[in-house]
Amino acid sequence: MKSLRRFLLAALLAAAAGAASSQTLRVGLAEDPDVLDPTLARTFVGRIVFAALCDKLLDVDEKLNIVPQLAQSWEWSADSKALTMKLRPGVLFHDGEKLDAAAVKFNLERHKTLPGSNRRGELAPLAGVDVVDANTVRLNLSAPFSPLLAALADRAGMMVSPKAAQAAGANFGLKPVCSGPFKFVERVAQDRIVVERFDGYWNKADVHLDRITYTPIPDATVRLANLKSGQLDFIERVASSDMEKLQNEKKFKLARITEIGYQGITVNVGKSEQAQKSPLGRDPRVREAFELALDRRGLVQVVMDNEAVVGNQWVAPTNPYYAKNMPIPKRDVARAKALLKEAGVPNPGITLMTPTTSDAQRLALVVQAMTREAGFDVKIQSTEFATSINMADKGEYEAYVLAWSGRADPDGNAFSFHGCKQPLNYAGYCNAEMDALLNQSRSARDPAERKKVYEQIAARILKDRPIIYLYHRNWLWAYSPRLTGVRSVPDGLLRVSGLKMAAP
Repeated sequence: MKSLRRFLLAALLAAAAGAASSQTLRVGLAEDPDVLDPTLARTFVGRIVFAALCDKLLDVDEKLNIVPQLAQSWEWSADSKALTMKLRPGVLFHDGEKLDAAAVKFNLERHKTLPGSNRRGELAPLAGVDVVDANTVRLNLSAPFSPLLAALADRAGMMVSPKAAQAAGANFGLKPVCSGPFKFVERVAQDRIVVERFDGYWNKADVHLDRITYTPIPDATVRLANLKSGQLDFIERVASSDMEKLQNEKKFKLARITEIGYQGITVNVGKSEQAQKSPLGRDPRVREAFELALDRRGLVQVVMDNEAVVGNQWVAPTNPYYAKNMPIPKRDVARAKALLKEAGVPNPGITLMTPTTSDAQRLALVVQAMTREAGFDVKIQSTEFATSINMADKGEYEAYVLAWSGRADPDGNAFSFHGCKQPLNYAGYCNAEMDALLNQSRSARDPAERKKVYEQIAARILKDRPIIYLYHRNWLWAYSPRLTGVRSVPDGLLRVSGLKMAAP
């Protein structure tokens, strides 16, 4: 009997020790991600979840250098029209299948051909993929393509299990199977996404967490309250108005880094018939007036509490590809009124769709107030984020508060948004000369030559204004002092390898 009691006591102690050592991370997201399929996905928060689920061929570091991940090395051909990549051996997908050259070929072709793919524009010059051997793959291009490595360091480089993708078909995003440090457990829409450590991960020695729960909470105040109450361990996009107080309290760790994307207002100029029903969509003079009614520095001060960099392009003024020939315009209400009068619509009514996130709501309200001074009557349409993206994709809007998290190469911020019929071209903008310039910017290998092309692109885009660029936000994070190993990378994604949660 005593031996039985000793056995039971030992078992209870072992269970308690196991529970105490369990490493669980609870992350608060500003939105609920869209579909968890790298080929179809569009949302920034989805990329945060993918950082745990789906490794990529390449990655970027804190200085945006391209670094190895699933590909250990790569080499360009002399004519820059072929890229040969050596894959990391011994990598497994979450279903136990091997990641080899054939799997890479399958994934890249899936990105190119799957109906609804949002990666096809990112890989447009990819003409074919050759399996050289089990661990070597060659990407053949129709023309030199400067942004390719950067594209492969994001969703276009994410690898899913061919077996699982073929079996699940259109339902793959409901239960994704990748090769990242964590595998999918469950998803409850608008409530949680749960992943757990994958024991077969190629770099499992650097994975210390057992489980991660991602919880979408659009209201920044509620996200912070959950962090303070201990219900969350990490929150992204802290409200800029809360940063100073958090710094003074010194109860949480904070991170701040300027994004490589932008905050802007996308205008329906040709996505649907609704564009021609809107004075903003059909007349570039009205769009110019709308922009001139905005004070970007005022927006950054009031909306972002100066936690952003003023800008008027898809890259920040500090970026080497920023077009200095198109400087940031100053606010000019008188000129805005004159343009509206010239266009025959002195008091145009505009519906501005905005996600329900706190920062987007604040921006919409200030834009509404600023443009009213020029004669605009802006009505705000608050819409759940994933729903708003779908509406924009169908052209069911006039103007849309939409941010882009950014890519390491400027092409990732421009091509898919301004190229004719590209998957992220929510504005419906299409211009043959612009398409030629965008393709020229992709094929140019010399940075100086590319910059000249981008100056021409900027001159055209900033005149036509399918997107009115406003500023470049700081990624603002707050997290428990128990959490260590957090890396601040300008793409705003939380890298989970290396993270540890100390005991409370």
